[in-house]
Amino acid sequence: MEASTKADQPAVEAAQTIIETKEAVTGKAFTLAEQLEDWLASLQWFPDNLVSPIASAILLAGLFVVAWLIFVVFRPILLHWVKKHLSRTAYTWDNQLLEHGVFRWLAHLLPGLLIFLVAPGFFKDAPLLAKILKIGSELYLLISVYFVFDSLFNAIQATLSIKKVGRHLNLTAINQVAKLITALIIFLLCFAVLLQRPPIALLSGLGVLASVFMLIFRDVILGFVAGIQLSTNSMLSIGDWLEMPSHKADGDVEEIGLTTVKVRNWDKTITTIPTYALISESFRNWRGMSESGGRRIKRSLFIDISSIRLCSEEMLDRFREIEHIATYLKKKEAEVETYNEAMGEKADKNRVNGRRLTNVGTFRAYIEAYLRHHPDINQEMTLLVRQLAHDGRGLPIEIYCFSANKNWAPYESIQADIFDHLLAVAREFDLELFQEPSGNDFSKITGKRDAS
Repeated sequence: MEASTKADQPAVEAAQTIIETKEAVTGKAFTLAEQLEDWLASLQWFPDNLVSPIASAILLAGLFVVAWLIFVVFRPILLHWVKKHLSRTAYTWDNQLLEHGVFRWLAHLLPGLLIFLVAPGFFKDAPLLAKILKIGSELYLLISVYFVFDSLFNAIQATLSIKKVGRHLNLTAINQVAKLITALIIFLLCFAVLLQRPPIALLSGLGVLASVFMLIFRDVILGFVAGIQLSTNSMLSIGDWLEMPSHKADGDVEEIGLTTVKVRNWDKTITTIPTYALISESFRNWRGMSESGGRRIKRSLFIDISSIRLCSEEMLDRFREIEHIATYLKKKEAEVETYNEAMGEKADKNRVNGRRLTNVGTFRAYIEAYLRHHPDINQEMTLLVRQLAHDGRGLPIEIYCFSANKNWAPYESIQADIFDHLLAVAREFDLELFQEPSGNDFSKITGKRDAS
């Protein structure tokens, strides 16, 4: 029992000290107000019924002057000292606190605390004025506390955004939710101060307001839930390339907010998308491409069917001079010769019998060899040159590979250089590319008929 009493002794002494300090401050305030009234009464300059109001007015003016001096003179000195002290530390988070105004708003509490503590004692004889000052100072303190938290949340977001863990979190949405919750709490406390009722007593009425809040903050609630899903599943982050045709968005994500996502399109226009739309609708995130080793090239050349034929000896002699397919032709000709020898005389009677190389197959082999030797193609990723189904617009030869450079302008240049070359060399393989007839083609046909 004695041990328990000794353990509680520091807490009891601390509480007693606080009570004595409060009584001392209040007592001095009473004494100051009474002494001022006595001094004004001794001057006999004012009627007795005006002594108390004049004393209250003087105290009120003095109180505001002291609060003003604290705000204008003492507050800048204190902020300068804090800034000077923080500049000596090696941390970055304290600089963010200073930059976003956390200490500036904390200093706003000083004049409010002064009025809150001193007003009840100064204006004992003017209870209405004391009550107004107390309520006003409480409201001022609550609003200042909100801005303290507001700037604190901004500082935390700025600190986490430069760290690796913060790049994969939807910090803007989390920040906005924290601010919204803080604003609701401060609003409830301010309402309780104005009504002079405990905040818990007001909570009973929140059930009635819940349906109203659901209607007013519908987009906020949906955006909050969507933001959590986007962040938890790592579906979207700031800096990702987002493509969402339903909202005409195609560009970089600049901001993920509580209700909207801001996308800067490639034409420098800005598209805003409701956050919950990213959950209810489909979109394409190109982050996987950005984090991979290359950017995909997928395009087809359409070969005119009428230009496809079996290779003659004259054609093969020309093809052997092409650097990239010399080895391929040597291997293929050996396979063909072995196969045809096994067939015997049938292979010599007709070119259809046996095996023969074709110009389109050789061209396809050349394309693959050309890409294998191209310095701007990522050789560790998928590389295909395949033949697709004929659809009436020629025979599609699809090139499927990945450029090593993922930036848009160099990627387009690499892709254009490749197809410039392939379009130009197709005729070296006696192939014609398919092209739908234009008005000029019809004019030539009509002109020939008229001439005949």
